[in-house]
Formats: sequence, structure tokens, C-alpha cells
Amino acid sequence: MSQYKYLLTEEDIPKTWYNINPDMPVSPGPVLHPVTKEPVTPDFLTALFPGRFVQEAVSMERWIEIPEPVREIYKLWRPTPLMRARRLELALDTPAHIYYKYEGTSPVGSHKANTAVAQAFYAKEEGTVGFTTETGAGQWGSALAMAGNFFDLEVHVYMVRVSYDMKPHRRVVMRSYGATVAPSPSDKTEYGRKLLAENPDSPGSLGIAISEAVEAAIASEGKYKYSLGSVLGPVLTHQSVIGQEALKQMEMAGEYPDVVIGCVGGGSNFAGFAFPFVHQNLTNGKNARILAVEPAACPTLTKGLYTFDYGDTAQMAPIVKMHTLGHTFMPPGIHAGGLRYHGMAPHICALYEHGDIEAVSVHQLGTFEAALQFAQAEGIIPAPESAHAIRVAIDEALQAREEGRQKVIAFNLSGHGHFDLSSYQAYLQDDLSDYAYPEDMVKEAMTHLPEVNL
Repeated sequence: MSQYKYLLTEEDIPKTWYNINPDMPVSPGPVLHPVTKEPVTPDFLTALFPGRFVQEAVSMERWIEIPEPVREIYKLWRPTPLMRARRLELALDTPAHIYYKYEGTSPVGSHKANTAVAQAFYAKEEGTVGFTTETGAGQWGSALAMAGNFFDLEVHVYMVRVSYDMKPHRRVVMRSYGATVAPSPSDKTEYGRKLLAENPDSPGSLGIAISEAVEAAIASEGKYKYSLGSVLGPVLTHQSVIGQEALKQMEMAGEYPDVVIGCVGGGSNFAGFAFPFVHQNLTNGKNARILAVEPAACPTLTKGLYTFDYGDTAQMAPIVKMHTLGHTFMPPGIHAGGLRYHGMAPHICALYEHGDIEAVSVHQLGTFEAALQFAQAEGIIPAPESAHAIRVAIDEALQAREEGRQKVIAFNLSGHGHFDLSSYQAYLQDDLSDYAYPEDMVKEAMTHLPEVNL
């Protein structure tokens, strides 16, 4: 009998997170102060983040124990299923075996809760009143709102304006958990007011929303910490529960992936799924291809410059070495709002530069075509972000058909698309634009890169 689901028990929830720091074949580079451009001090970081979060950023321990209160909350949705996409395989008439790790079973419908709960626990442990944060499509804001509610913390979210308008029900989710949500740029911060005065119709960007959230955290004089749902090392570490579970489930299936795929914007779901497989490549002699998929309209890895840049538009966040399109770059209003970021997690960038992972960009229309093909075969309507991974998984399966060889493909379905139906409606009505790489905008943004001398 055919098996579709590979299920673990609550006892199989990882007891430790995987920290890639000790296994990195190259350094991801130092974190620099946005003003002095010198390596940051712990005091600067702990003014923004909980102390334990900062300790994890520099830790060289390969396995970091998951606090029991965090692991207890994980039981609400973890472990998540690994699915064999047999119906999609039949629809594609491919000899490839396709597996997907489904993170849409969490209460907020995405992988983001894996780090939100950890960060909220750390903040509560320190006696912090609450968080300020940004969100693109609203997945991260929803996750932190839920986690903040669990630990009786205030959560104040700055949501990128174009997504605020496109995805109103994500705002309802956040507010249902007690969070406040403001469209970014907003009138709640000095930087937001400045941008609105220059352009009242600004669509916003993740870089702008980060600036507002950082400004609000600093202005609170310690009352609030700033929380980030991607990019930083501890976030990637917390998400490693995804890939650790997937390794066990692939063993249950009696197979090992030839290619591991995840969409990538800032890097959280990709790293969470892929880094445990990278660990196998680096330390245990495995040789799976690790493939990051990004939008052609915001192709950070495939088109960006590998250099030091600010993590935000107002130059208040730390400077890190990453592939960047320039911190002033304004991404087009694609419907995968979670992937509209000018930069990328430094760890992912360093691995890409070193040749340990690959990257490819795909267009919006082809991504939605793949999303519907997947939905009609497997029944799950994926988030537009996750559909980028589906697009390339399908392409890999079709290539296997053309070559007449079997291939094992595993990808992370990082969230469902139930709050993205307006995007699907636009696609079904042939009212969805396909954006090309905005080369002129990127060239202009590159003129604003910081001068760093190390």
C-alpha cells in the first residue's frame, strides 16, 4: 500500500537546535555598528535583543538545548508531517519521488512560530514588556503576536504597506492575538513620518519596516526589545527543528534527497529546512544539492553584490556582510511579500559564495502556475513564498522525466496560502504582473552602500 505521510510523535520533537556556526567552512563575517562601522559590542546588541538571543548568535556549540517551556508550546503543532507528493508525481508523469515538509500546520499557518516562541520566552525571562517588529506578508507578525500572547507580552508590528493592503486578514490574525499593526511607512515613528512626507503613497519595504521597528525599540529605552523573524543566526538555529525532523522522516521513508529546496527571502525557512542537510554534507559525507529559490524581481543571491550593507533603510540596524541589492532598494510589489528583502542571512550568503549551496530565481507568473498545479494535485493552497520552492521542485521533477532517471526531491512547504487568496484571485483573473529584475533601481541603490574598512 502506498504511504503518503511520515509522522513522528511528540517524543520525536528535537530537544536541541542545530547551530551551524561550528560547521561553517567560511566565516559569515563580523556584525558592525551602523555608526562606527566597528564590530558591535554585546551592549549594543542587548539593547535591541534579549541576552540569551545574543549569546546564541556567537555560540560555537553545535547543539543548543531547547528550553522546556518552548518545547512544550512546540507540541501545539510539532512535529509537522513529511508528505510524499504522490498525486503530483502522477500529474507530472515523473519517475522522481517528491517529498515536502508541511509547516502550514502551525496555528498561524507557517514556520515562523518556531523562533517566535523562543524569542518571546527569552524576552519574558528578562522581564521585558514587549516587542517591536516588522512583517512583510504577515506570517512573522502573526507568529510573534501569538507567541507574545502566550507569554503576556505586548507586540507592536510594522507591516509593509503593500502587504498591509493586499492581506487584510493577516492583520486580523495579529489583532486577534492582541498585537497592534501599523502600515509601514507609518506616522508612528520619526522615520516613517519623514518618508510619508516625501511620498504619501509609498508601498513600503521590509527595510523600511525594520527601521521603524528598531527606532521604536530604541525610543522605548529598554521597555521593548526588537524582534526579527529572519536573517540573524539564532533565528536560523531555532528553525532547524524543521530539517532535523525531516531527516528522521526521510529515514522512515527509506530514502535520502538528491536535492533539498526552499524559498529564500531573509533565509529563515530555507535555513531551518536545509541547514541540517548541509550539516550532513559538511560532516557526514552526504552530497545532496541544496537549492535556494528567490523571486526574479528581488534576486538577492543571484544578482546582488556580496558586500557589507545595512540591514534596514534608515541605517539604524547593524551592518552585515551579505548579498544585497542595496538597502535603499524598493522591491516591486510582488505577492510573495515575505521575500521582498534587499539582503540575505549572512550564513546563507557565505555558504553560497563558498559553493556549498546553489540559488535560482523564478518569475511570479510561473510561481503561481506551479502553486495551482500543486494545489490541484495535493489539495493544499500554498503561500506565494512557498510556491517558489514548488516551482523549482516541479522543474527538477520534469527534468528527471526528460532524463528518464529517478531523483529524490525534498522541499519545505513553509506555509499555507489561506490569507493570500486575493493574490490567487488576481492570478486567476489574469491580473497579475510579472516583474523583471529592476536593474536601474538596483544600480542606484548600490551607490548608497556603506564604506567599510576592515
